[in-house]
Amino acid sequence: MRFTSSSVSPATVRAAAVLVGLQGAAGLIAAAAFVVRGLSGADRQIVNGFGNAAWFGILGVIVAAAAWALWTGRRWGRGIAVFTQLLILPVTWYVGVGSHRWFYGVPIAAVALAALVLLFSPATLRWLSYPAPSDGADPASADSSDPDTR
Repeated sequence: MRFTSSSVSPATVRAAAVLVGLQGAAGLIAAAAFVVRGLSGADRQIVNGFGNAAWFGILGVIVAAAAWALWTGRRWGRGIAVFTQLLILPVTWYVGVGSHRWFYGVPIAAVALAALVLLFSPATLRWLSYPAPSDGADPASADSSDPDTR
């Protein structure tokens, strides 16, 4: 499949966007849960619920923005999505091996690996290799007969 400047992202990128979007939503849900726990006064001696809420909220918004970018064909979302998956994998290893909670670690690792496979699939790499779509032609491109206006 050839991708032109007017084409949208391939199905692999959109599938990765769904997985990354679910991760962003999970971060936002965790932030909300920490706010609720903080307001109820739970675990004030052990953990700062509001600090955790801020951390998960910020990360959730960033990851959700990456998912939106992938869904709408903006290539900058791929870097954030790949970085997120590479951060999630060691955490799932710790959860599975270190904490002996395989029932949490394995499904989360499977989602992260699936997202990585989609983000590095041949269709995604072909999509990335074509020039990014733009609103207008680059005035300094070789395809333009107009003088360089930079």
